Amino acid sequence: MKKQIELEIFPNNIDNRDFIKTLAAKKLDVNPKEISAIIPIRRSIDARKRPLYKVLVEVYVNQQPRELNTSIEYKPVSGSKKAIIVGFGPGGMYAALRLIEWGIKPIIIERGKNVRDRRFDLKAIQQDHIVNPDSNYCFGEGGAGTYSDGKLYTRSTKRGDVDKTLNILVQHGADPDILIDSHPHIGSNNLPKVVTAIRETILKCGGEIHFESKVTDLLLTDYKIKGVVVNGEKEFLADSVILATGHSAKDIYRLLHKKDILIEQKPFAMGVRIEHPQALINEIQYHSKDYDVRLPAASYNLACEIGNRGVYSFCMCPGGIIVPSATAPGEQVVNGMSISRRDSPFANAGFVVSVDEGDWKQYKSAAPFAGLKLQEEVEKLAFELGGNSQTAPAQKLTDFVEGKLSTSLNPTSYIPGIVSAPLHERYPKFMVKGLREALKVFGNKMKGYYTEEAQLIGAETRTSSPIRIPRDKKTLMHVQVAGLFPCGEGAGYAGGIVSAAIDGENCANGVAGFLNKK
Repeated sequence: MKKQIELEIFPNNIDNRDFIKTLAAKKLDVNPKEISAIIPIRRSIDARKRPLYKVLVEVYVNQQPRELNTSIEYKPVSGSKKAIIVGFGPGGMYAALRLIEWGIKPIIIERGKNVRDRRFDLKAIQQDHIVNPDSNYCFGEGGAGTYSDGKLYTRSTKRGDVDKTLNILVQHGADPDILIDSHPHIGSNNLPKVVTAIRETILKCGGEIHFESKVTDLLLTDYKIKGVVVNGEKEFLADSVILATGHSAKDIYRLLHKKDILIEQKPFAMGVRIEHPQALINEIQYHSKDYDVRLPAASYNLACEIGNRGVYSFCMCPGGIIVPSATAPGEQVVNGMSISRRDSPFANAGFVVSVDEGDWKQYKSAAPFAGLKLQEEVEKLAFELGGNSQTAPAQKLTDFVEGKLSTSLNPTSYIPGIVSAPLHERYPKFMVKGLREALKVFGNKMKGYYTEEAQLIGAETRTSSPIRIPRDKKTLMHVQVAGLFPCGEGAGYAGGIVSAAIDGENCANGVAGFLNKK
């Protein structure tokens, strides 16, 4: 007999197998000795009262579970069919793996460095405030997710197979717990080895990966893609190209516009990173000052509407740090990350307001780059307020709301450092108004959230792309260019590791259909 039941387990017993077996037996009214296996299916935290784990399990009574092999056997490809993938983040990686399943050779073009060499450029921006435009927290093997967090939560369950996406990560070295946690997380310390393993699979099967290779032109004939030009000289030829460049590859948007390839402005969001002591968030969410180390660092998700404008938390990093995410000199951008243990004394989250065409109307002559122009202006302002470096402008939460310059700042996880700045005066008025009013709302929703122990840091501007590259809903091919498949966050069709990975698979399926018709 196999039964699926939900168990409520307090943290002190979450790893006690005998206790869990006894609890399951009691719930099923069987003898514990009759239970041959208990397999977790889903695990979450219920913190409404005393925090406990809710674990959905499959219980096998007088029956052995069958072993399920979810690993994919990737076979070598011949190269008779090939496709170019521009960008080696989650979208590009999963597109490559899916192309191999179809027997199509992926040729990957990545402007950044491999995951090992990329670390030296991250050190340079953290310690020396030097930004390498092609190798940073956004560009390089694995994309923004590799060194910025690794959260695997998505609401895009209708777009593709989330379980397959997670199983591929496990197959390449991720902790199997991501298959059962309601908010799975790998951690920036573990993601590099997973990314490296995926690269090895692609190469082993005959795929090509070219690092430090920046696409500088597209080869077109009568609006049919024929390949790309790399680093201004070398040509790579193929009848299909997946464009998976991420939300910060602004040069790609400008290249498309120059080639008269349709792109569109789209709404996005901007704001700041908000940082609290993690102990405070634990106390608020778990209703106790006595934190049980067997619980994960507490997280939150907040949203409200201020004057028909959405204001919300984004990419919350419990036990995390804030990192510099600029992709060019002269701009200051922040993001958040956590390692797998999530043991930093700080909690941070993006805290952003929605931005639409009414907010960038002063730049309408720059269309379709008006929203992008506004984004760039905020990033330049943050750079200026930070002292023309990667030092981030900051202000205590209470001072921001009350309209006062902070005479002192709280400790921070942000390594390049912070400096007091009048964000309430210098940021765009619509952003200031939305953030101020939302902080009062959030303070009512989470008692203790509104506190001088929290502070607002830097410019959080890269929540999503301000540009969409339009594509046919059915084929996923660009509406004008045959063989061009806009993919992932940079194309405006994803937001995070899992949704980008799913979109990569879907675009690879589109490529397979396109090539099979030729």
